Amino acid sequence: MRRGSRIQKIWYGFAKSVVRSFVSIVFGARYSGCRNVPRRGAALLVSNHQSHLDPPLIGAGCPRQMSYLARRTLFRFAPFGWLLESVGGIPIDRDGSPLGGIRAALQALERGEVVLVFPEGTRTRDGEIGVFKPGLALVARRAKVPIIPAAIEGAYQAWPRDAALPHPGTIHVHYGKPLSVEEIAPCSEQELAALVQQRVSECLALLRQRDEFARRRLRRGRCGSP
Repeated sequence: MRRGSRIQKIWYGFAKSVVRSFVSIVFGARYSGCRNVPRRGAALLVSNHQSHLDPPLIGAGCPRQMSYLARRTLFRFAPFGWLLESVGGIPIDRDGSPLGGIRAALQALERGEVVLVFPEGTRTRDGEIGVFKPGLALVARRAKVPIIPAAIEGAYQAWPRDAALPHPGTIHVHYGKPLSVEEIAPCSEQELAALVQQRVSECLALLRQRDEFARRRLRRGRCGSP
């Protein structure tokens, strides 16, 4: 299925509506800041990475069709690999050379698409944000596109790394205000990674102030849980 074709767009819209309905029922999915996503033009959407649920959940709330980088090994099983590609998945080799995936992401940005990346490089082990790798944030500067910070909360509890399958829970997503091309341009590699991580952390902090998550963190604190 050719990316960007009419058939692919119809399929993407159908898959998105199915996922949106499913996550609303099972995870009480709630989205905020959707107006911060530009209605046209390329952009790099950058989020923390809590679980395998992140791409479909973030994509379901995004008002734009979205492509996203995903670990190449996920594409090895042909039917699942086709499904990932049909909804915008771009394989990237995290253990070898990532250049192929980065090149494909740049091409998607050149077509005016929104591309989702997870600069931590892997899912969190404790629910907290890990150190952002600078390479992917630089893609935005090379492509001269804005960076949209985003955060997801609750996905780690619903599907932690050591669990074989997810279970019902509460998951919220927030899209923050974009960093403009002008803000990005003067930053060094490390400065840009730190700035984007700060903005994503601010989005996550906003979510954690909500009653659903504040009460849970309070209960964990009383029980002495990490």
